[in-house]
Amino acid sequence: MRAIRFSQTGGPEVLELVEVETPTPGPGQVLIRHQAVGINFIDTYHRTGLYPLKLPSGLGSEAAGVVEAVGDGVTRFQVGDLAAYAGGTLGAYADYAVVPAERAVKLPPGVDAQTAAAALLKGMTAEFLLRRCYPVRDGQTILVHAAAGGVGQILVQWAKALGCDVIATVGTLEKAERAREHGADHIILYRDQDVAAEVRRITGGQGVPVAYDSVGKATFEGTLASLARRGTFVSFGNASGPAPPVEPPRLMRGGSLFFTRPTLFDYIATTEELDASAGALFEMILSGQVKIEVGQTFPLAEARRAHEALESRHTIGASLLIP
Repeated sequence: MRAIRFSQTGGPEVLELVEVETPTPGPGQVLIRHQAVGINFIDTYHRTGLYPLKLPSGLGSEAAGVVEAVGDGVTRFQVGDLAAYAGGTLGAYADYAVVPAERAVKLPPGVDAQTAAAALLKGMTAEFLLRRCYPVRDGQTILVHAAAGGVGQILVQWAKALGCDVIATVGTLEKAERAREHGADHIILYRDQDVAAEVRRITGGQGVPVAYDSVGKATFEGTLASLARRGTFVSFGNASGPAPPVEPPRLMRGGSLFFTRPTLFDYIATTEELDASAGALFEMILSGQVKIEVGQTFPLAEARRAHEALESRHTIGASLLIP
């Protein structure tokens, strides 16, 4: 089978398409023939070495497709089922992958492989951020950075379904229009406007009870200054570079603030948590309250070009590799 591998960290040029042996599922595992592979910003962190890996390595943690074979003891899936997974051993940038059956989910009728590969990691991230990391409430005004991105679009739609008023930041006028289409109530162009000043203006000087920030370095100070007293800063990405360290007195001076740096995998640590999170996401998709936009697709062989597009900030919605 074909797979993307890299033996040194660096730019997109380190990604190579190679031929490797198609794996065979062992006990408790399933072999999935990929129909679509999700591209996520965390993939660039692995490629650059921001999140260190043992090299050489595969890349990618999310895909969906058809179960081609099941190992001994597997009752969760049958051959022919549509399945998806997010997380675990890297290597989704490939034609096939072997996955522990307990870490994959079956796709319900009405959710196809491309939708699942575009939605599972990003959508479960939105689910835990809004419902468990900081459970938002009807009537709250919240701040969502990078609102036109893959996670951002889902966050905005899901937050609106929960009754929130959403302040969305984006980098361009084109992305502002996308955020409005997905329900954002207020738009801030974070490269051109003072985010904190705009948030204070919109909220009558109060600030927001929670801010979801996947941008990192570029938005860090503005996010801190946008929070209401006892507000929560949820930092879950580094698209512009790592956020700086936070000294505890800074949180005190900001109004007894809370700061957290969560990761999805601590919120889907068990099969029960995984099924509940994915089930909630699929329910939102099937209800029409969350629409998944696949903004761009690339052939598997063009993973380098996909990463160049992602890091240029010119992508909208989700990006997929198609084996």
